[in-house]
Amino acid sequence: METPASRLQFFPIALFGSVMGVAGFSLALQKATPVLGLPPALSLAFTLLSAVFFMLMTSIYLVKSTRFPQAVKKEFKNPVGAHFFGAFSISILLISLLFQDITPQAAQILWFVGVILHFGLTLVLLNTWLLNNPWHLGEMTPAWFLPAVGNIIIPLGTPMFADLETGWFFFSTGLVMWLTLLIIVFYRIFFHPPMPKILEPFLFIFIAPPAMGFLAYVMLNDGLVDNFARILYYIALFFAVFLITQTPRLIKLPFAISWWALTFPLAAFANASWVMYFSLYSPVYQGLALLSMAMVLLLIGYLTFKTLQLVAQKKLCQPPVAPPPQDPIDPAEQNQPSD
Repeated sequence: METPASRLQFFPIALFGSVMGVAGFSLALQKATPVLGLPPALSLAFTLLSAVFFMLMTSIYLVKSTRFPQAVKKEFKNPVGAHFFGAFSISILLISLLFQDITPQAAQILWFVGVILHFGLTLVLLNTWLLNNPWHLGEMTPAWFLPAVGNIIIPLGTPMFADLETGWFFFSTGLVMWLTLLIIVFYRIFFHPPMPKILEPFLFIFIAPPAMGFLAYVMLNDGLVDNFARILYYIALFFAVFLITQTPRLIKLPFAISWWALTFPLAAFANASWVMYFSLYSPVYQGLALLSMAMVLLLIGYLTFKTLQLVAQKKLCQPPVAPPPQDPIDPAEQNQPSD
């Protein structure tokens, strides 16, 4: 007989994507508060909500790790689940940014913990990819961007928590990882069988690296929005526009935890749009920021409702989706002589 304790082993690490979404929205709300004349208590409430949400998810996953360590190891070997461990360390980094003006010392400790965990995860995943790769190209999804995204987020804390050279190191690392993975993921999407329908919301992760890269670069560049910053922002804008056009197709898909992947990328774009507005004072960017925030807020409300429905139906903790079958290698292609 299935019990709550036995279902706990299937509690998905991907749920930390929801923490990223709420924290990302809270960061955007902090930027919007003085512009819109909102009460500071509203921004503080969302900041505290992000922290409570993070502590709740962390507590549940710690219990899972203690009671079902083999399930955690199995999740880390999953081509999707492994990369969502980055969502945990990214959540720590985002929480530290939210509290940097409220409790600077505690925020700095959190930031260092997030940096150590995320950089360690990056090294582990790189070693897995290079030396003992158990995964195949057909199993690749945009979730693989998460290690790159985390390295790009780290510089946002460098003005207060560390020197700028540390920020440039992580920005450079994240940028190279993102550009490399971008080409590989495009190749996988274009020339391999489609991803399982349940994973298609992960496509929105395409928005996050250039949006967060823009924020990090502007921070490292003394707040100046130069031409390179514009390139990063408009890449994020292109992905946002393109993926929003896919919404009519995506809304026909059944709800799954993967839907939370929509929230953080759109929140990241909202933050980037606010920075563009503060630099150029064009109402276009303010409109884009407000539109993105409205979409994220609606998504958070809807996805929270659907997630609670799964909890009530005892369907939240389910075995992970099996990876798609790997394409067979064409012998003629394999034996084709090089030019």
